[in-house]
Amino acid sequence: MPEWLLKSDNYISKDYKDGFIDKSISAMLKVLGKLSLHREMKGGSIKFSSIIMLPSTLLMIILVAISRSVIFLYSGGVAMLLILSLLKSDEILLVLKRCLGAAAFAIIILLPSIYFGNVNNSFLILLKILISVAAVNISSCFMKWNEITAALKVFFVPDIFIFVIDVTIKYIFILGELSLNLLYALKLRSVGRGRDKNASLSGIIGTVFIKSVDMAEDMQGAMECRGFTGHYKTPKGFKLKAMDLLVLAVDVLFILLFLKDVIK
Repeated sequence: MPEWLLKSDNYISKDYKDGFIDKSISAMLKVLGKLSLHREMKGGSIKFSSIIMLPSTLLMIILVAISRSVIFLYSGGVAMLLILSLLKSDEILLVLKRCLGAAAFAIIILLPSIYFGNVNNSFLILLKILISVAAVNISSCFMKWNEITAALKVFFVPDIFIFVIDVTIKYIFILGELSLNLLYALKLRSVGRGRDKNASLSGIIGTVFIKSVDMAEDMQGAMECRGFTGHYKTPKGFKLKAMDLLVLAVDVLFILLFLKDVIK
C-alpha cells in the first residue's frame, strides 16, 4: 500500500467567494420557475378559446394605443380588472407584480415630462402601459403555448414563424435545466480558493452550445423519421363557447366606444 494512503489529511478549506455562481443559479431558477408556472396556469375554471382570445388581446392593445380618451381607457381598465378576478390567486399576484413593475419603469421614464408640466399626456401613457401589460399577461394565463401556435396558424401566420416560436420556447426550458445542473456541479466541485471559477462559466456556455447542437441534430432526425415537412395543420372542430361569445360581445362594445370617441 502506498505511504500517502496511510497519512492523515488535515486539509482545511479556506474561505472563498462564489457569489457569482450563486447569483447565476438564482437567476436561472427564476427563469425556470416562471416557465414552470406558465405551464401550470389554467386560468381557473373559466376557459377561453385561444382563437378568440389572441385577436381580442391584439385588438385591445391597438385600440388602447390609438385612443386618447380617458373614458375609453378607464373602460379598458375596468374590463381588465373584471377578467383578472376570474384567475387564481397566484396568477393574480403574478399579473399585478408585472403591471406594477412596468408602471414603475414607465414613471421613471416619464419623470422629465411630468417635471415640465406635461402631466395629462404622461398619465394617459401610464394608463395605456398598464392596460396593455395587463391584457398580455391575463391572456397568457388563459392560453398555453401550443394553443397560441394553433391560433397563429388559423390567422395565416407563416409556418416557419410558428416553428421558431414553438422550438424556442421548448428548448429555453430544456437548456435552462441543463445550465442549472452544470452550475450545481461547478458549485459542488469548487473547493478552496480558486481564481478561475468565474472563467469556468465559459466552459458551461460552451457545453450548453455543444449540447444544443446535438439536440438540434437529434430533433431533425426525429422529424425526418416522423415525416414532418415543416407544415402545421389548421386545427379543426372549433366551436364557439358561451365565454367566447362574451369576449366577442366585449370586443364589439369596445370598438363602438372607440368609434364614438373618434367621431366626437
